[in-house]
Amino acid sequence: MIVAIAGGHGQIALLLEKELTGRGHEAVALVRNPDHVPDVEKQGARAAVVDLEHTTVEALSAAIAGADAVVFAAGAGPDSGAARKETVDRGAAVLLADAAVAAGVERYVMVSSMGADSADPDSDDVFQVYLRAKGAADADLRARTDLAWTIVRPGRLTDDPGTGRVQVGESVGRGEVPRADVAALLAELLSSGAGLRAQLEVVSGSVPLAEAAAALHD
Repeated sequence: MIVAIAGGHGQIALLLEKELTGRGHEAVALVRNPDHVPDVEKQGARAAVVDLEHTTVEALSAAIAGADAVVFAAGAGPDSGAARKETVDRGAAVLLADAAVAAGVERYVMVSSMGADSADPDSDDVFQVYLRAKGAADADLRARTDLAWTIVRPGRLTDDPGTGRVQVGESVGRGEVPRADVAALLAELLSSGAGLRAQLEVVSGSVPLAEAAAALHD
């Protein structure tokens, strides 16, 4: 399959590109900065330069045309202010969904955040603004009947080596998880078609990734 990944130079995205190409799929990394093209190509991905904050549905749908699935793995980043949480973490995610519909791409996998539905609605704290933006993007996706969506909400992300074992479910409790295991789970969900119209939390656990994904078909 062909998978277009928004935020293609992010840490999880780079790992996902390597996972997908290793499975024989084609990854198209949407990157804002042309300087990042060599990095995604090293993972075996093909790059498309698109600035998600300054593009249109038409331009973005053209960039993902022919894809079988899209993944939203973009983020404003930890050093950005509240305004960019809104334009990237919410706005760009919604734009990608609109573009997917326009391009006829039904599968949409969202990389979200644990706690996105429990943000303080009145706080000006940047992290709370981030959680609200993620929650709003997830809510928009859940309301769509024209996309086969999956929302993945990892616990606290680490750079530890992947273990290949996770705990996945609607609610799994607080915990941490290596980015490598999140990427591997995303690849498994895309490859198997598991988790359709499901919102899932994931932390490290004892269940092999393929088994955890297969259980979502039940």
